[in-house]
Amino acid sequence: MAAEIISGKAVADQMQLEFAKEVADFQAKHGFIPCLAVVLVGEDPASQTYVKNKGIACKKVGIKSIEHRLPKETAEKDLLELVDKLNAADDVHGILVQIPLPKHIDEVKVLNKILPEKDVDGFHPVNVGKLMIGEADFLPCTPAGIQELLIRSGTQIEGAEVVVVGRSNIVGKPIAMILVQKQKGANATVTIVHTRTRNIEQHTRRADILIVAAGVPKYVKKDWVKPGAVVIDVGVNRLESGLCGDVDYEGVKEVAGKITPVPGGVGPMTITMLLKNTIKAARIRAERKA
Repeated sequence: MAAEIISGKAVADQMQLEFAKEVADFQAKHGFIPCLAVVLVGEDPASQTYVKNKGIACKKVGIKSIEHRLPKETAEKDLLELVDKLNAADDVHGILVQIPLPKHIDEVKVLNKILPEKDVDGFHPVNVGKLMIGEADFLPCTPAGIQELLIRSGTQIEGAEVVVVGRSNIVGKPIAMILVQKQKGANATVTIVHTRTRNIEQHTRRADILIVAAGVPKYVKKDWVKPGAVVIDVGVNRLESGLCGDVDYEGVKEVAGKITPVPGGVGPMTITMLLKNTIKAARIRAERKA
């Protein structure tokens, strides 16, 4: 029997309806609306599309979106000065600097410049540290979206054997930390593997929940997957034949119990969790002003 499809688009649409009401209630109570500032340097096509979709999503739920589009020749010091201005702006609650940045700009320096309380991407070392100890203000958006997909699809996380394929700072490491926490929607036993792991399929076949973010097209094969496992495919790869994930979807869906498609799986959840973090940042600001 083919796997049940976990639609990230359907979950994202439902959550955004919930957020629209939350934002309206927030404005009625506090007299202002959450505001997200997005900074885009250069003309990377994927980044431009992503920023456009962020703006559409913000409008849908009632969040104010401010965009700063800078030429790729922008000096690092000028970008840092802009981040300083956004940090100081009382009416800006979340700041997102779109990556990748041009090679002459130090991404780490720029991301670390954002105030932790406005870091709605969850990449600042302070927020990474808070995640590690289970006291996160902002979860990184893609891993948070994965957790939400698992919860809303009725997947049993507590006590589950989770294998994460990939060790990036954006997905692999944080999703492992999220699911291992002693918290609701977590309490799993988590193993991280990667492309240098010996006999990797021996690990992936143990997984009740298999999360794949390896950056390699169709990397995980049908015989790597435990029958009935929940498979979350984070990869987005552009091939001549079109988009595909890091999972051999056509093969794996025949053995998995549930699976996310590419596109339409994890992708829509990333922007949705960014909205959630922006609303939370505004709440933190409102509480401090009270």
